[in-house]
This record gives sequence, C-alpha cells and structure tokens, in this order.
Amino acid sequence: MSSKVGPDPPAGARRAPLLYGSAAFVSLIGLADAIYLTVEHLSGRSVRCTLSGCSEVLSSPYATVGGFPLAGIGALAYFTVFSLATLAAFGYRGAGHLLMLLVGAMFLTTVWLLYLQAFVIHHFCQYCLLSALVTTTLTVLAFLARRSR
Repeated sequence: MSSKVGPDPPAGARRAPLLYGSAAFVSLIGLADAIYLTVEHLSGRSVRCTLSGCSEVLSSPYATVGGFPLAGIGALAYFTVFSLATLAAFGYRGAGHLLMLLVGAMFLTTVWLLYLQAFVIHHFCQYCLLSALVTTTLTVLAFLARRSR
C-alpha cells in the first residue's frame, strides 16, 4: 500500500533545491577564503601562499575599496549568497531571483579582478583564484537552478 498523495513533482522541481543547497555549501568555501584574507589584511600579516604573486596582488591598490579590504566585501557577498541559496532551497522564489542577480554581479567582478591580475598587476593570488572558481561555480549552480524551476 502506497502512502503517496498526488503525482510526483516534476524532475526540475526536485532538482532545484539540490542545486540551491549545493550553492549554499559552495558559498561557505568562498566565505572561509574571504574571511581568512580579511583577517590577515586587517591584522597586517601576510598570507601563506604557494604561488609567488599573492603579496603583489593583495598589497595592490585594487585590494581595497575606500580603505576597506575587498575580501571583506567578498565575505559579505558570500554570506548573502549562502543565505539566499538556503532560502531558495526551501522554496522562496524571490530568493532565487536575488541570488541570480548577486552571483551575476559577483561573476562580473571576478572577470574584472582576473583581468587586473593578468594584465595590470601581472601576478596571481591563489586565494583570489579560489574565489574566482567558487564564484564561477556559484554562477553555474544558480543558473541551472533557475532553469530547472
């Protein structure tokens, strides 16, 4: 005897919460990265890096906005992504729309920062590259989740 009530939801409706949940998890990686960079910046310590360009990137004028570490803004963005993705995973449609807007803005910022590292600073930071990977992953997850609704 089955305890089903009504038809199964469409596959996309079942997939969206999983994608949003994955985005929430991935955003925690970005949040940890951004908090680490912010704390190190505010304490005046240099980060431990296996690439040779971290100090050049993190001490460049592009590493701060109005005297505030760019990584701190990133931490706020990743926390907001976590919150919105969690809400979207539980079915709040407005959260999914806001999430898409936020990760779109983050992705455009990431492209700009990668350009600066490659063509202006001429060095790369492994933590910045991790953030770029996380943001790109979040963009793909948010896009796929929005399409599956």
